Amino acid sequence: MRLKDKVAIITGASGGIGEATAKKFAEEGAKVVLADLNKGDLKRTAAAIHQFGGETIEFETDVTNRDQVAHLMSKTNAHYGRIDIVINNAGITKDARLEKMTEEQWDQVIDVNLKGVFNVAQAAAEVMKEQKSGVILNASSVVGIYGNFGQTNYAASKWGVNGMTKTWAKELGKYGIRVNAIAPGFTLTKMVDKMPDKVKDMMKSKSVLNRMGTPEDIANGYMFLASDEAGFITGTILNIDGGVVI
Repeated sequence: MRLKDKVAIITGASGGIGEATAKKFAEEGAKVVLADLNKGDLKRTAAAIHQFGGETIEFETDVTNRDQVAHLMSKTNAHYGRIDIVINNAGITKDARLEKMTEEQWDQVIDVNLKGVFNVAQAAAEVMKEQKSGVILNASSVVGIYGNFGQTNYAASKWGVNGMTKTWAKELGKYGIRVNAIAPGFTLTKMVDKMPDKVKDMMKSKSVLNRMGTPEDIANGYMFLASDEAGFITGTILNIDGGVVI
């Protein structure tokens, strides 16, 4: 087990990539702390982990609320005595072309995808600095590197995540803390699966492997970057995209 007895907090853990990552980490021996706004799906994810003997607790958490984030970190640290890994996975989309995008759509995406990541990382870093070790992994996107039609807000937020990742790697390395990000390509989550077939076919065609990624593909990347096998990797944005950006 590559994460035996490690304590891992995963935001956005109620479905998709977050859920797949939580299950993967639990299978590898981690004590998984699930955080999300969706209380019902959190309990479903926790139940699935308990079925195969994994250890998990869950917290209903809004990552844009600094008090709730502080509660998540303090309760986790009090319960387990440490925080080894944080996966900053919570994120949303509110798509529209530049001339149609509302201020509300802009603010909502920036608040969750950028400020939320900042809030969680800042609170986690304080604990990790004290213990002189830790791993912070952020959810980026190929959209944050190359842009995408109709996603001004999302692209800006993910470009910002990339910048924060590299900055934090420089600031926190002296404390034994590694910071990296994963930039997924088109990934077959439940939300994407509901899209029209022609849209999904277009997404597949963008990949040189002629398929979309699965949440498990991304979870495997988080698994590697969280493990000791990636002990000399920090400040990296890892593309997991099936060759979309070649």
